[in-house]
Amino acid sequence: MRKVLCVEPVIFIYMFASSLTSPLVQQFIYRRLWEEEYNSTFISDSNATYCEQNKSSPAYIKQKEVQEKASVFTMQLDLTGSVPSIIVAFVIVANGDHQGRKRSLVLPSVGALIANICLTVISYFSLSLSILFAVAFTTGLFGSMATFLGGGFAFIADVCHDEKQKTTRIAVVDLIFGVVSGLAGLSSGYFLRGIGFTWTFVTASLLHLTNIIYIIFFLEDTVGTSEFQNEAPVSCKELLRETFSGVYMLFKTASYKKRILIIVLLFTFMTYLFTMVGGSSLFTLYELDEPLCWNEVYIGYGAAAFTSVSLTSFLGVYLFSKCLKDIYIVFIGIFSYVGGMIMAAFAKTTLLMFLVRVPSLLCFMPIPVLRSMLSKVVLTGEQGAVFACIACLEVVTGTTSISAFNIIYAATVAWFSGFSFLLSAGLCLIPLTVLCWLLCTSWSGEDLALLVPEEVSSIESIDS
Repeated sequence: MRKVLCVEPVIFIYMFASSLTSPLVQQFIYRRLWEEEYNSTFISDSNATYCEQNKSSPAYIKQKEVQEKASVFTMQLDLTGSVPSIIVAFVIVANGDHQGRKRSLVLPSVGALIANICLTVISYFSLSLSILFAVAFTTGLFGSMATFLGGGFAFIADVCHDEKQKTTRIAVVDLIFGVVSGLAGLSSGYFLRGIGFTWTFVTASLLHLTNIIYIIFFLEDTVGTSEFQNEAPVSCKELLRETFSGVYMLFKTASYKKRILIIVLLFTFMTYLFTMVGGSSLFTLYELDEPLCWNEVYIGYGAAAFTSVSLTSFLGVYLFSKCLKDIYIVFIGIFSYVGGMIMAAFAKTTLLMFLVRVPSLLCFMPIPVLRSMLSKVVLTGEQGAVFACIACLEVVTGTTSISAFNIIYAATVAWFSGFSFLLSAGLCLIPLTVLCWLLCTSWSGEDLALLVPEEVSSIESIDS
């Protein structure tokens, strides 16, 4: 059977299924906690959920308690799944340079399939929410989203041989993430209203099963593994040693300036991801609370609005890369995010909450551009190592960010629910400061020449 090197269908299906269930899990937790708190069925109509806005009412106090409980429960759930996924992502993605990229794609898909089957059972039989912790831990053992993203981007880096097109190609993949996430978010509300939680989870399970079949039988690997398959199986200890040695050599063999540049870019990526993931993860809870009181359909509309943000961010990367250096594109994207978060903090009407996406139209640009900058700095045989670092940083940063912002939101929702958005905008000063330092010091070289692939090649030849 002839296989193909087209990984985009895998990314499309995985992201659609994951984005379809992600907002539903939050709403499922929120509704179950609501029913436990009020001892009654959750009420939702065609316009908005039941939402008490009289601050002196006992129902209002209970409503805030549900918000706090849902926020803390979500934080604990994320922490449970993140710990094993960090180790799995690091090992699987880093060893992809020698053992192939397909396992970084198929393992998370299997984990997602198991998770959605468990969610189906929990929803259908109304089982305890505590079972979700076991589901999250099991999903983490299969690598979760971090392993999938690391493997997917390493796959793209292998396929894309023209360094000048790498920024655009990685931006295309991020565009797929954004567009599919938006479409799935828009669909989630109608899925929930039309067929309920149980059958929506069944639908996601079928999508993941289709993905597994495509990866195993139709997707060709970008790394030849025949020579490694003939070798004797290595122990876990040897595998870990090989993994850490690859990442260690990535920094040891690099020149001093290149090493500093990699560390600075990774730190910038981590700090911006921390603020963006933390701030945006609160949107569903914020929209369920008063005075917005959105229902599942409006929440789907809000998630779908990020489709336009992903599209405009991609167009921004494509156009700006023709006339601006990568670092300036990152600056523009961060300022775009700051504007959106400040507006979200004071959005008290449905119209204003939708308009939050206008100043945020370019906020996704820094993520693919920073990935591309890191990919350009390292050699071809180091792509797996650098993307393993990125994948682990995404897990650690994303989990820490969601946990921290959920705790802050739970502590501040009673007196100012928009405080977390202002904090997220303020924390963007950290990556902005680092980028200014990179731009203004001699580390960047003449006109940031170190970020140009040709210059990296010359550096490597000097080191050798």
